[in-house]
Amino acid sequence: MSLKVKNISTEILSDNWYILRKITFDYLQKDGSYIKQNREAYDRGNGAVILLYNSDLKTVILTRQFRMPTYLNGNKDGMLIEACAGLLDEDNAEDCIKKETQEETGYQLNEVKKIFEVYMSPGSVTEILYFFVASYQKNQQISSGGGVEEEEDIEVLELDFNAALQMIKTGEIKDAKTIMLLQYAKIEGLINY
Repeated sequence: MSLKVKNISTEILSDNWYILRKITFDYLQKDGSYIKQNREAYDRGNGAVILLYNSDLKTVILTRQFRMPTYLNGNKDGMLIEACAGLLDEDNAEDCIKKETQEETGYQLNEVKKIFEVYMSPGSVTEILYFFVASYQKNQQISSGGGVEEEEDIEVLELDFNAALQMIKTGEIKDAKTIMLLQYAKIEGLINY
């Protein structure tokens, strides 16, 4: 079997924030011939995301923060409600999400459960996102959260689970990773009424 892709060349278009590359390659078509193609791929590293839930209180912990790309695409105030998430940097996914959870939400977790991993935008972004869930209790909150970096301005939200699900229908929650986690929690019965 011949290779589907060959003669790959890469040009860096930007490495200002993360890395944007232009990739030129020959792609094998069904008829056996190769066609030259170009694609751009944005490499921001891999990440992890988590849904914190409390079965007794029937609540979830989410965050609200400003996201410029959503503002540029019609989100009037640029604020987005989403599950706690962060880039792996040098950490493994589990260590990363525990650290991000503490920084963003103020909750210190001992155990998390990985549920799946997803390419969130495979047409243009290289990132794999590792999805986690974890039960939380009030006594695990060791700070108010909000982020540790100067530019982070994160609001921590504790929401009724059904209210959060309703916010998907009303459009108040439009973040894909958050919707996936809330739907997972519903399907798996993490919170029962």
